[in-house]
Amino acid sequence: MEKVLVIVESPAKARTIKKYLGKGYDVKASVGHIRDLPKRELGIDVENGFAPKYVSLRAKSKVLKELRDRAAASTSILLATDMDREGEAIAWHLEELLKKTDRPIKRIIFNEITKNAIVEAVEHPRDIDIDKVNAQQARRILDRLVGYMVSPVLWKIFYRGLSAGRVQTVGLRLICEREKEIRAFVPVEYWTIEGRLCCGGDREFDAKLLKIDGVKPEIGSEGEALRIVEEIKASE
Repeated sequence: MEKVLVIVESPAKARTIKKYLGKGYDVKASVGHIRDLPKRELGIDVENGFAPKYVSLRAKSKVLKELRDRAAASTSILLATDMDREGEAIAWHLEELLKKTDRPIKRIIFNEITKNAIVEAVEHPRDIDIDKVNAQQARRILDRLVGYMVSPVLWKIFYRGLSAGRVQTVGLRLICEREKEIRAFVPVEYWTIEGRLCCGGDREFDAKLLKIDGVKPEIGSEGEALRIVEEIKASE
């Protein structure tokens, strides 16, 4: 009898999807990531194209064993992890760990947990989107490189416990540069001259002084502004 193993991330989703698919489907959850870079070392071969060295998460050993056993007992496997790049990466890791079972493995996606959406996804499986996986791996590798290689430098300069990050460190620099600009700013006093002028009879219009003898004026004090106003009045 055909038995399809469907792997999702969330146990709650697994129960709902199992109800929709019914017999012939075994729905289990990975409970998030099952592999990652090792904690006690860089885990990246910098000299060999920055290749990551993934290890199975110890906390997920029971989950992984159950998934392997279920995969071996199935006729095919559908990876139904989340639609984002993290979900695509989890699906790829699952494929890497379960392909030894020699079962056909496909990827399915859906954007809502409804019977119609689930059935539609099962009827249209696809391959892993390796571009999306590579995007996630690039982000993860950069996180590790910055965190593991820059943080110790901060400890030597300042104190232990400070952390550097792919996003937070760049963001902090932008904030610092902006703060320097603010502190270096020297306010300059300037004045503008506007007035309501008459144009014969009862007609009036608003005007603004833009140029004096073809040159834009730089009015740096109230006294200078008043002097120019008096000159304008005298020119009438």
